[in-house]
Amino acid sequence: MGLAKRIIPCLDVKDGTTVKGVNFVNLREAGDPVALGKAYSEAGADELVFLDITASHEGRKTFTEMVTRVADEVNIPFTVGGGINELADVERLLYAGADKVSVNSAAIRRPELIDEIATSFGSQVCVCAIDARFENGDWHCYLNGGRVPTDKTLFEWAKEVADRGAGEILFTSMNHDGVKQGFAVEALARLHDILPIPVIASGGAGNMHHFKDAFIKGKADAALAASVFHFGEISIPELKDYLRKEGIKVR
Repeated sequence: MGLAKRIIPCLDVKDGTTVKGVNFVNLREAGDPVALGKAYSEAGADELVFLDITASHEGRKTFTEMVTRVADEVNIPFTVGGGINELADVERLLYAGADKVSVNSAAIRRPELIDEIATSFGSQVCVCAIDARFENGDWHCYLNGGRVPTDKTLFEWAKEVADRGAGEILFTSMNHDGVKQGFAVEALARLHDILPIPVIASGGAGNMHHFKDAFIKGKADAALAASVFHFGEISIPELKDYLRKEGIKVR
């Protein structure tokens, strides 16, 4: 059976408010991150991810005070990302209450950051987020919340990330983000097959069946979603009941 699959709500935070968009644009407000984090923790979420989505773009640090406020309200593993460029940022967020940090743009610009985090704090602290768009026959990685294309491709970069010591990969398909038509299961399955570390599926959850596909067809270790949870379309207890009935091991 292997390890239990994880269900992870994601709080994309901009200017102190949780937001959600489609294909990384057209953001709408979804509520107070502290209240949402507490509600998800109480509803049985396995982990919580908090992303300050404009931190890298605006060149500032993640909103540390809010991290502390969320951490005070949750009793599940808590991952924080956005604007993490150096070990001092990691240390500050762990001190504020985060259990793990998610790096994306800074890791692409300076891959050694992954080695440094893994060496200093342990691989389990380092989640490498990869935002990729399928175009011209391949998956291309993007920086700064999907704004800036790079010359890196998904599978090569994912392998390098694992080799450098990241503990897990959070793969978001930009094509599927917010569209609610299902996760990028073929890309997920390939990542699972080539990597020695867990893969978190992100981008595309629209119904409970999509989570099942992510776990069975995509072989994902965890599935992350935002709007279906924020706007009450799927409840975490109902989702876990459904997955259990489908023979998927959840916590």
